[in-house]
Amino acid sequence: MYSITSESPAHPDITTLIAALDDYQSALYPAESNHLLDLTGLPDGKLIMMVIRDRQLNAIGCGAVVLNADGSGEMKRVYIDPTHRGQKLGEKLLAALEDEALSRSCHTLRLETGIKQLAAVRLYERCGYQMCEAFPPYGPDPLSLFMEKTLVADLRLAVL
Repeated sequence: MYSITSESPAHPDITTLIAALDDYQSALYPAESNHLLDLTGLPDGKLIMMVIRDRQLNAIGCGAVVLNADGSGEMKRVYIDPTHRGQKLGEKLLAALEDEALSRSCHTLRLETGIKQLAAVRLYERCGYQMCEAFPPYGPDPLSLFMEKTLVADLRLAVL
């Protein structure tokens, strides 16, 4: 049994997971194609940070959404420990992040991922994300893919 809860990006369990993610991505891509945002400097109201824990309360995955003033958000730092993959935890984590983003008036989520992270791309596609053009602050990058998902076309419908 796994639980998904909100957590501070400065929590030691989160920093450990993000360090593992950074090591993984740094081995795949050059520094200029690694967009490793430090989440600890963001104000609480701009950030959704979640952690997945196993039965023993070990942190085995994390993910974040950075909320923008225009009602969009960017998915960041999604990671599941390799020993826990294949159990649909990524889907559950994305759903939890999307639900929380929607509750905070976020209508669209976007993300950047690398071309070598095929399992991540398949996860995002299964969860309804579609390819799109690069969005600010990114420019085109041959090693990056950009995706987005509309959570609700009209936020007034979310309250019905």
